Amino acid sequence: MKKIFLLLVCALFLMTDGYSQFDSGAGPLPTERQLKWQGNNFYLFVHFGPNTFTNLEWGKGSEQEAVFNPTSLDCRQWCRIAKAAGAKGIILTAKHHDGFCLWPSAYSAHTVAQSSWRNGKGDVLKELSEACKVYGLSFGVYLSPWDRNHPAYGTAAYNDVFVNMMKEVVARYGPFFEFWWDGANGEGPNGKKQQYDWHRFESTMRSIAPETPIFSDIGPDIRWVGNENGIAGTTNWDLLDTAGFSRGKGAPPADTLNRGNVNGANWIPAECDVSIRPGWFYHREEDSLVKTPRKLFDIYLKSVGRGANLLLNVPPDRRGLISSFDSAALMGFARLREESFHSSLLIKDKARILLGNKNLTAVLTDNNEKTWADLGADYTNVFLDLRFNRILQMNCIQLKEPVQNGQRVKSFTVEIFSGDQLMYRLEQTTIGHQRILTFPLQSADRIRIRITDAKANPLISEIGVYHMDEDISQDVSMSLPCK
Repeated sequence: MKKIFLLLVCALFLMTDGYSQFDSGAGPLPTERQLKWQGNNFYLFVHFGPNTFTNLEWGKGSEQEAVFNPTSLDCRQWCRIAKAAGAKGIILTAKHHDGFCLWPSAYSAHTVAQSSWRNGKGDVLKELSEACKVYGLSFGVYLSPWDRNHPAYGTAAYNDVFVNMMKEVVARYGPFFEFWWDGANGEGPNGKKQQYDWHRFESTMRSIAPETPIFSDIGPDIRWVGNENGIAGTTNWDLLDTAGFSRGKGAPPADTLNRGNVNGANWIPAECDVSIRPGWFYHREEDSLVKTPRKLFDIYLKSVGRGANLLLNVPPDRRGLISSFDSAALMGFARLREESFHSSLLIKDKARILLGNKNLTAVLTDNNEKTWADLGADYTNVFLDLRFNRILQMNCIQLKEPVQNGQRVKSFTVEIFSGDQLMYRLEQTTIGHQRILTFPLQSADRIRIRITDAKANPLISEIGVYHMDEDISQDVSMSLPCK
């Protein structure tokens, strides 16, 4: 029996990639690749292809390859702007639904090699991959399995094509920090739909790129947040039940994807995708409709500020450049983040964070998610006491859980005091990788944080308190439940 038990333990260890993925108290845990991905927080999406030139959102697949001709393509310009905006990486639509490949694929006749761009010698994936390395950005790819051009689409042979394309881009341009699967499944040129072999696709990626997180409606590593507005749920669990669901039309309901499942069987955190423009591809008539820096900041607080990652689409124009309209908005967005979170009042004021008679200030303000405070099994009878040395103006608080130990906090309260007078109170649910709360400006010298419900001993790794621009704070505070 002992031998059988040891064999089972070894088998479980191998199944979890050598990383414990379940804690008996806290539930599912993230893998190393998921932890690394969650640390990225914010990165860019780049929709680019024939649609850029035909003014469409979903190409028909019948477009002539010659239509793709970015006369001034400069992937380094993309990366310079991404870096200045504070983005951690770029994900490129290597193949959208029209089937056009932005690299010279051996498995399609609808690629940059058949275009006149750079005399058929161009390769957008190669140029962007190299530019990302120069600017210290991570590189990812979006590869749609739907293909409205490929003659094999709608037959079993197309699954071979898609597998070979994945192998091709991984071998040539990897490693990737994220591989993005779109669940769309429409008709191909022969009028048929494809029966995607998702199991084979997933096993192929695990074999050729085991460290690359995979995105889709249901993961396996990253889930869609259920909308394209960039908004995560005010309750946002990194957990999801996937049994009985599939990608595309068979995905869980949008509200489930938005919130996750409190007792979900799998660690699959949310990614919030949204475009800086009304459309995903560049359209000149949308130059005046680019989201403002304040709108982008609002989205940031409702995505990253709710424990998700933000994937912001910024589409290049027909020259192959990010337009000045988009660039200006991104720079303004970066300034708002820098001004708002430049320095925590806890650090500036040399405040103390107490748990009873324990001083946890150093642990909870060291900007290190590998250190944390354990509030213990009796957590409902204690609280974190943030004591400032003087009355300060504040309207934002940031909390983090060390999610490598699971997502534990189910609900908590924040109470803001001036002396002994309670000035403001917020009731919230999840924390997760990061929670940013804003509220009307308060003059205060003390904050109490109390965990009211948790799956296991609550763990907090970081706390920040800020005074941000009052107009921005008011913009977002209206959506927060508070008393």
